[in-house]
Parts: sequence; structure tokens; C-alpha cells
Amino acid sequence: MNDQVEIFVSGSIADFDPREWDACAVRSLPGSLRPLDPFTTHRFLTALEVSGSVGAGTGWAPRYLGARQNDQLIAVAPLYAKGHSQGEYVFDFAWAEAFENAGGAYYPKLQIAVPFTPATGRRFLCREGFDSVGQSALVQGAVHVAKSQSLSSVHITFCTEDEAAAGREMGLLHRIGQQFHWENQSYVDFDAFLAQLSARKRKAIRKERKQAQSFGGEIVQLTGHAILPEHWDAFWQFYQNTGARKWGTPYLTRAFFDCVQETLRDDVLLVLALRDGNPVAGALNFIGGDTLFGRYWGSTEHHPCLHFELCYYQAIDYAIAHGLLRVEAGAQGEHKLARGYLPTTTHSLHWIEDAGFARAVQDFVEAEHDAVDRDTEILTSYGPFKRTKQEDDHD
Repeated sequence: MNDQVEIFVSGSIADFDPREWDACAVRSLPGSLRPLDPFTTHRFLTALEVSGSVGAGTGWAPRYLGARQNDQLIAVAPLYAKGHSQGEYVFDFAWAEAFENAGGAYYPKLQIAVPFTPATGRRFLCREGFDSVGQSALVQGAVHVAKSQSLSSVHITFCTEDEAAAGREMGLLHRIGQQFHWENQSYVDFDAFLAQLSARKRKAIRKERKQAQSFGGEIVQLTGHAILPEHWDAFWQFYQNTGARKWGTPYLTRAFFDCVQETLRDDVLLVLALRDGNPVAGALNFIGGDTLFGRYWGSTEHHPCLHFELCYYQAIDYAIAHGLLRVEAGAQGEHKLARGYLPTTTHSLHWIEDAGFARAVQDFVEAEHDAVDRDTEILTSYGPFKRTKQEDDHD
């Protein structure tokens, strides 16, 4: 038996058999068929590619990595050659500027990531039992591609904490960041969650929910076959409005949402605010095995607090009702703190070819690490939860 590992690169996800890819990418809870992370499934990455959301002209050129041993695919990674730093949410614009001011070429670079998706999940996608050899092979493969093409760097973003530890052992730079996540403490309903908050915060949330739900219509939660094509027509308008405001140009194409309708409906929770039967606002979530991932929001009408209701409180309602452990509500947003979403550490790994620049980045991430830790400690202390059993609990 030959235990040598073969590394290869492909420019299309279609070059991988979906069953083989998902045998590496998909991990599920015992007794469940739902992937813990829907974003690295073959169907999700296919939707990005066939819709033109990644590929030619987007700055995200697919370079999927694969590793085989004894004719079996043992590991894969969603690798992209990047011509910019848009759609990543682990910001390295300052690194690029510094390197280019010193005469270097920061772009193109390599990125192991799910495009436009700041959600924590496995990035070294290894078949069960092959984690160690698979992770090593994928890192070596990505670095080899970068060196062979004279690229500046490799970045692995929103990896798991375990992968971050393994990456450090392999000599990669480890960077941390911060998001705000809601954790389910086995709540039986939303009121049980509210009971854990200080009286002032509890009253504020009840007031927000009442104000939001008085917008003059109804709020519905849709998934699977309950989602119809016309719902995506409406959501596309919401997405365009938000995308134009935040990014200038939306990252995803209209065709992506058609792909979602065809192959990903069971992975989606679409929350819509309907007035006279017509959608006026919506929030798109993806459903993982134990986590609800909030992704996009938009509206064509402004109603007070409706954003908080659709994005945060409806997500909590769904998570409690379906026994999910957490809600990840996307990147940034200290306003989430008052709504029960606490600061959580995120992880990324980096390899930089230029030794001098790598040392400078190492100094930066070490200082940043301390600052993020302090910020997390301070923000947590300002959270809405009761600090002592004696704290006023009167409505």
C-alpha cells in the first residue's frame, strides 16, 4: 500500500464528485443528516460558482485544493486566488497598503474561505480519521501553489479554534477577531431567555419587539418548500438595497438566489415581513446542525425596530424552537450586545512569503490579540445578562 499523499488543484467545483467532496466537508451531529456547516457543502460552493458570484471578473478565482491517498479523496479546501480583499471580513487592507508602499505586490493572494461568509467553520475539510494528514497536506499544498506562482500570501479565514491551534503548530500566523453570537442555555421559550436579563434590558427588548410587530402586517418564517420563487424576487430587492449601501455593488448575483431555490431551500430560513401580503423586509439565514447563521437583511420600507426583530429576535425564536445551540448574526455590530449577543472570538491563519513582512505582521497580530481580548472582556461586562442573583428582577 502506498501511503503517499497526492495534492492537486482544480479551477471548478464540478471537477469533484459531490459525494466525495461532502464526505470530506460534511460533519453532522449524531442522528442528524444536516451538516454542521452548510457553507462548505458541494451544493453551496456550486451555487456560488454557477451563478457567477465567484469566477471571472469577481476577484475570486477558484483554485480548489484536493488531497488523495490510496486513490481516496481524504481532504479538500475551498481555495481562491484573490485580486482584492473584498468580501472577506478579516480585514487586511492595511497589510496590503504597507506591503505595496514598500515595493511589494500583495495581490493576487490565496484565500481558503467561503466567499462573502463570515461564519466560523472547518476550512481544512478532512474525511473522518484523516484530520492530521489532511490538514498538513492542504497547508503544504496551498503554500506550494503560492510559492510556485510567486504570490504574496495565503489566508485561512473563519477557521475553527482547533484548526487555528493546528495551524500555529505548522508555523502559520494566528490572528483573532470578534463577533457577537447568541448562546442557547436550554431555554424553553423567548421569555425564558428574557428572564436571564436585567430588568432594564428585558423591558427594552419587549418594547422593541412590540414596536416592530406593529408595522402593519405579519412576520413569517419560511424554509424548504414553503419558500417560493416570488419570495426570492422580493429578497433580491432587499439585498440590492443593502448591498448598494454597504458595499457599493452586491457580491451575490441574482442567479445565486435561483440556485438557492433549487438546491439549498432546506438549508435556509427566510424571515419576511409581509404587509397586505407583500414582502417589505426580510432576513436570510442558513441552518446548520447546531447553529443558525444570519447572513443578509434588507427592506423597501422603513419601520422602527423591524431590523432587530427580523435579524435577531426571530433568529432566537427559531433557535429555541428547534434546539439549536447558537445564533451567529454575522460580522461586527456592537448593537447586538444589548440584544443578548455576546462577544465571541473568531480565528484566522496566515502565511506570508516575505520574511521581513511576516515578522511585522506577527508583531501586529500579537498586539491586536491583546487588544481584542481586552475589548471582549469589557464588552462582556456590559452585556444585558443579570450579574448577580440579587440584581433587581422586577418588571
